[in-house]
Amino acid sequence: MSSENNRLKFKIENLEVFYDDFRALKGISLDIPENVVTSIIGPSGCGKSTFLRAFNRMNDLIPNVSTRGSVIKGSEDIRKTDIVDLRKSVGMIFQRPNPFPKSIFDNVAYGPRAHGQKSMAALEEIVEQSLTHAALWDEVKDTLNKSALALSGGQQQRLCIARALAVSPDVLLMDEPASALDPIATLRIEDLIQELKKELTIIIVTHNMQQAARASDYTAFFNMDEDRAGYLVEWGQTSKVFTFPEKKLTEDYISGRFG
Repeated sequence: MSSENNRLKFKIENLEVFYDDFRALKGISLDIPENVVTSIIGPSGCGKSTFLRAFNRMNDLIPNVSTRGSVIKGSEDIRKTDIVDLRKSVGMIFQRPNPFPKSIFDNVAYGPRAHGQKSMAALEEIVEQSLTHAALWDEVKDTLNKSALALSGGQQQRLCIARALAVSPDVLLMDEPASALDPIATLRIEDLIQELKKELTIIIVTHNMQQAARASDYTAFFNMDEDRAGYLVEWGQTSKVFTFPEKKLTEDYISGRFG
C-alpha cells in the first residue's frame, strides 16, 4: 500500500505490539508519506495510541511490552536508531496540554538546553522561531517570563507544539491534540497543522471524524477483532476513504453506525 507522488517517511511492516500476553496490535502494514497529514481513526480500544507510540518507541517505557515486525524511518529500522536521536526527530503532542511549571521561554528552551545548547543568543532565536512556527509568538512575545501555566488551554497546546519544534523534528505525532480544547482553539490547531506539514510529516490520532476529514491527507481506519487486537481495516487518501470507502466496515464507522 504505497502512496502516489510522495516520498515515504515511514514503512511499517507486520507490526505487532503485546502487553504481556495480550496482543494490542496485529499485522499492521502501512506506508506513511512524507510532508502530509495522516490521521488514525477507529473506535476506542483499537490500538490507535499504541500504534502512534510505535513511531518514537514510547511503548518501550511501558513494562512488559514487546514488539514484533518493523518500523522503518527513511531507510533505518527505528529499533537500531539511538533512542535520544529518535525522540528528537519524532516529536509528540499529547491529548491534554502538558507544559512544564516553568516560564514560557524555559518551556521552549528546555529541549535545546538538554541537547547542549548554552548560548543565550541562540536560545532566544530558537524560542522566537519555534513560537512563531506554532502561531503563538505574537501572543506571548512580551510575557516570555510568565508562567506557562497561566496560558489558556489552546495557548498551552500551541506552546507544547513550539516546545516539540524547538529541537527541529521532522515528524510530529499528535494524540487527540484538540480533544480538550474549545472549537475556536481546535480550529487554530488544525490551521497550524496545515502550516506545519510544509516542513513536517504529521500523524494524528483523532476520534473526531470531521477533524480527520478536514485536517488530513491520508486516513487509516483501525478496528479490533474478537480478541480485542487492533488491526488495519483500510488506508488511503482521506477524500477517497470518506467518500468511497472500499470496506463496508469503514463506511459504517464513518457514518456513525458503530464506534
